[in-house]
Amino acid sequence: MTPPLPVIDAHHHVWDLAVRDQDWITGEDLAPIRRTFTLADLEPEAGAAGVVATVLVQTVTVADETPELLALAHAGSLVAGVVGWTDLTAPDIADTLAALRALPGGGRLVSIRHQVQGEPDPEWLLRPDVLRGLRAVAAAGLVYDLIVRPHQLPAAVRAAALLPELTFVLDHAGKPPVARGTTHPWAGHLRALAALPNTVCKLSGLVTEADPRSWTVEDLRPYTDTLIEAFGPGRLMFGSDWPVCRLAAGYAEVLDAARELTGRLGEDGQRSVFAGTARRVYGLRDPAAV
Repeated sequence: MTPPLPVIDAHHHVWDLAVRDQDWITGEDLAPIRRTFTLADLEPEAGAAGVVATVLVQTVTVADETPELLALAHAGSLVAGVVGWTDLTAPDIADTLAALRALPGGGRLVSIRHQVQGEPDPEWLLRPDVLRGLRAVAAAGLVYDLIVRPHQLPAAVRAAALLPELTFVLDHAGKPPVARGTTHPWAGHLRALAALPNTVCKLSGLVTEADPRSWTVEDLRPYTDTLIEAFGPGRLMFGSDWPVCRLAAGYAEVLDAARELTGRLGEDGQRSVFAGTARRVYGLRDPAAV
């Protein structure tokens, strides 16, 4: 038996409800994850799955969260990169990014993200103040993570076209309507984004877009096949979306599904999806050396 390839988990979260509420965790459907999740909770599951490094992603639009995530990364050996938040529209964003990079763990800041999915304006990404902020992100040598819904993808396409100097990473494949079993119009928007060379996509978050109680690997295949055809393995990266994935599947189950769905790529393609793309796009180094 060939041992499993090493894995970089390019998308997971942690939060401590004693430190800060997660106001997005509301309602009966999300009740199972309305508790504190720490790196200590993740480490045994990640280790058992062959994960050698991770990318820790912000959850709330609160300035204090990013320094906390950087400190967590600095204190341990698992987190190789942090996707943080800062106000893209702030006039002093360049100074803020520099200050974050100067903090303990600041060398592990690899990307910025804003909850665009919650913005009522479908063209929020195209606002002049937002584009100015995105240019500052690029100038700082960082990546930008996109968290959008399908109807916001056209604006993401236009923003990525306007800013070829910035790499855009699409989280959760743009949240396709898996539970409805349709790929339209998501697939067309996704292909338009993938046509731009400065875009990358995460193979993440699909199990929670499916029916969390009855999803199968075959339910996900039309969407992952579209991702593979549009981006190719060199621009796809695996993310568990732990602990949100626990609403539909355990850590190992998410990873096993992703391995099955990418099996046709062969060993080289899977090396890219499960480690190489994340390492290259985020510029990840050995955490012990950061």
